[in-house]
Amino acid sequence: MAEIKDPENTIIIELKDGNVVIELLPDVAPKHSERMKELARAGEYDNVCFHRVIDGFMAQTGDVANGDMEDGFNIRMAGTGGSSLPNLPAEFSKLPHDRGTLGAARSANPDSANSQFFINFKDNHFLNGQYTVYGRVIEGMEHVDAITRGEPPANPDRMISVKVAADA
Repeated sequence: MAEIKDPENTIIIELKDGNVVIELLPDVAPKHSERMKELARAGEYDNVCFHRVIDGFMAQTGDVANGDMEDGFNIRMAGTGGSSLPNLPAEFSKLPHDRGTLGAARSANPDSANSQFFINFKDNHFLNGQYTVYGRVIEGMEHVDAITRGEPPANPDRMISVKVAADA
């Protein structure tokens, strides 16, 4: 098990193959880190699918409005919604989008991030300075690598549960 230095700023995502442990970066992106904890504590991320998974790029999830539906229509709609909370302002930093980093998904508007996020499969430095980095995988990247690919995948993988380590 990875050493969890700060349980209040560590997220545990249960996937079908095992847990993914994410260290949040509240010193770099406080609003995004706080939002992820708030949604995790409310159970909003539980059973939400990975709706956009591009081999050699990233796995995207977190559409709490549409990503937990079992029927195909809503899976196709996943990626278009967010939470009932207001959008977040961009918190761009000098941190690079390296393999295993967590980035805030958004529309063309830099201040439109809400609940969706992606985990980089590889270094994606072309995203640097354009998307907020607010966490990094510290354990379980092999489980992220095993997520079913597709846009959307025919049978998408889901986040079974998402918890703040301090609450687990």
